[in-house]
Amino acid sequence: MKKAISEIVNMVMIYDGDDVVVLDRKKSWPGLTFPGGHVEPGESFYDSAVREAKEETGLDVKDLVPCGVVHWASKDGRRYVEFLYKTCAFDGKLIDRTDEGEIFWMKKDELLCSDKKSPNFKYYLPMFFEDKYSEMFLEWDGKSFEAVPRYI
Repeated sequence: MKKAISEIVNMVMIYDGDDVVVLDRKKSWPGLTFPGGHVEPGESFYDSAVREAKEETGLDVKDLVPCGVVHWASKDGRRYVEFLYKTCAFDGKLIDRTDEGEIFWMKKDELLCSDKKSPNFKYYLPMFFEDKYSEMFLEWDGKSFEAVPRYI
C-alpha cells in the first residue's frame, strides 16, 4: 500500500454578529477567503490556527470551535487536509493588509453572494455556516482545484 504525502493547513472564520473577517488574497489562489495557513512541525492544529489568524489579521483569537475538515485527495497519494475553525472571541485591532492581501470586515450575506470568492471557497462556506457537516471530501487531479465536493 502506498503512503499518502499530506499537506496540513487550517482556516479560521472570525465573526462578530453578521460580519466576518475576509482576506482578499493576491497570492497563489486569489480571491476572498478566510485567514489560515500551514501547520508547522511540532505545532497542534489549534495552535497553528491561532497563530495564522494573528499573522494574517492582527487579532488574538481564542475559543476556536471546530467546523470540520476539508480533504483533497489525489489518485497519486497526495492529500491536502484543511482543519476549519470559527470564533467570535477575539481581541486587538484588525490590520488592513499583509503580504497575502487586504483584510477587512464583510457582511456574511455579501460574502455568500460575491463573485470574488477564491476558487472553491463557495464549497467551504456550508462547513462554516450550516453546522451539519464534519468533512468535505474532494477527489483531486493534483493540479487544478476544480472538483465536486462530497459533504459527510
